[in-house]
Amino acid sequence: MERKALVLFSGGQDSATCLAWALDRYAQVETVGFHYGQRHAVELDCRKVVLERLKAEFPAWAPRLGADHMLDLALLGQVSDTALTQDREIQFAASGLPTTFVPGRNLLFFTFAAAVAYRRGLSVLVGGMCET
Repeated sequence: MERKALVLFSGGQDSATCLAWALDRYAQVETVGFHYGQRHAVELDCRKVVLERLKAEFPAWAPRLGADHMLDLALLGQVSDTALTQDREIQFAASGLPTTFVPGRNLLFFTFAAAVAYRRGLSVLVGGMCET
């Protein structure tokens, strides 16, 4: 059985690199993005552009690039009191973490991605996140 992957894809540099990595390795690759009220929502606007350019610039990958899913996780923006989800200055907190740090965000992303992957018959999750 050929393995199929779901890439957590924001449209930014890290997730675009992960998408290329997955397309080079898996028979079918789908993408999932999350809108949660983030300040850098411009990445979400870039998602479609990056997907279309990948198809055009890398024709061998085009047939393997499947559906794109966008999930509304506005609740995360409502419960996160951070500079990533609120209109406040970005700085470093006393803990040493940037004020853009959203506790539990990536765990939530992987949980929802796993649910999508299960429904779609995709056996691999691929994500690229900052170490923080």
